[in-house]
Amino acid sequence: MFVGVVCWLLYLGAGTQLVVSEHPIDFLSYVSQTSLTTDAVKEFVATSLFLKYVTGAAEVILFLIATMSIVDVLNSNGCFDFISEWLRTRSAVRLLWMVAGITFLISANLDNLTTVCMMLAIMHTLVASAKMRMVYGAVIVFSAVCGGAFTVIGDVTSLSLWVRGLVTPTNYSAMLFVPCFVALVVTLMLVARELPERIELSRPMSLYRGDDTILTRSQRLLMLFVGIGGLWFIPTFHRITHFSPFVGALCVLALLWIVDEFCNRKRLDSDQTISSRLHLTLQYANIQNILFFTGIVLAVGAVKETGLWDELFRFLMQHVGNIYIIGAISGLLSGFVSNVAILIGGIAVFTPEVETTVRENWQTFGVDGSFWPLLSFSTAMGSSVFLTGTLAGFSLMKMEGLSYVWYLRKFAPKVLLGWAAGLICFYLMVEFF
Repeated sequence: MFVGVVCWLLYLGAGTQLVVSEHPIDFLSYVSQTSLTTDAVKEFVATSLFLKYVTGAAEVILFLIATMSIVDVLNSNGCFDFISEWLRTRSAVRLLWMVAGITFLISANLDNLTTVCMMLAIMHTLVASAKMRMVYGAVIVFSAVCGGAFTVIGDVTSLSLWVRGLVTPTNYSAMLFVPCFVALVVTLMLVARELPERIELSRPMSLYRGDDTILTRSQRLLMLFVGIGGLWFIPTFHRITHFSPFVGALCVLALLWIVDEFCNRKRLDSDQTISSRLHLTLQYANIQNILFFTGIVLAVGAVKETGLWDELFRFLMQHVGNIYIIGAISGLLSGFVSNVAILIGGIAVFTPEVETTVRENWQTFGVDGSFWPLLSFSTAMGSSVFLTGTLAGFSLMKMEGLSYVWYLRKFAPKVLLGWAAGLICFYLMVEFF
């Protein structure tokens, strides 16, 4: 956030020079109606340049707030209790595939940070061994990354591509489902080879909700269907109305709240309150994610307005040219910086708005071009190789006390091989299908 604000202050410090060089027509049209003063330049930057990046970030943030609230309502009503029931098995390999599969599917509907924190909380009460919890925790993070990468609502990065109109939900998922699935399967096969035959489970504990009233199984299934089904309906809502995706998310949240009050009418009539079972750490992590995303958008936007991203684009196209090499480099960088930062920066560099070269390569960089799914997939995989490229990885390190050195030695090579397998599948699909 600090970097984002400082970048715009530096942009203001440059004043008229950058504005005239990057936006000559718009600026001259603006000052023709007033005098050319320092305040006029600042007002032009604030209203015509800065505000559009704030608006773009706000669309994503409102979507995240709506989906976070949907998860909160579902979780507080015990709609995810089925997961802990399904996962009780002493077979280490079977538990591995069940955990990965459930996380993969849930993360495709919810953002991966929410999914990771929820699944880690379940795993902490299920597996007794701290060492095994680290293994399954690493699997959860990678499964959530793979699941969130292949849908436009599964992660803030893919959501950013959709909000900016660079991908459509159906085509995006069709291009990335197989690579993400293959990357996950290859990694899990490597992990399964090192697991013991049996694991020790913790004693099951009854869940406390703050009162003695528990929704029936049918009521919880109804709420789960409304919440998850509504999230899947959002792309259709967007296609029909052309409203921003957050409008559909707010509509789903409102509908879920109505169903929530209907199912809990006896509890509400008796003045009993529903105690939220969503951990404060999860809420705090989501707020961190939102604020971090805001700072990244502001910083990248300020740099874009200087024209440096255009220079970087021309350099990459002249000296590299191959999108797969660019994707691999982006993935490695995302492990050290952040997958959100690298993808937002990639959008700024390769967005097909002005560059003639981009228009000539519309199938690569245009709407539903092959570069955008590749960039999303590579940044997601790269952030998983080094773990610290996502907030989900930091959540794992905090909740399970996982060592960064242990992850690099035990899990990172497996993720790298899974990434390579998925990248090969993506290449074959793009080039031959």
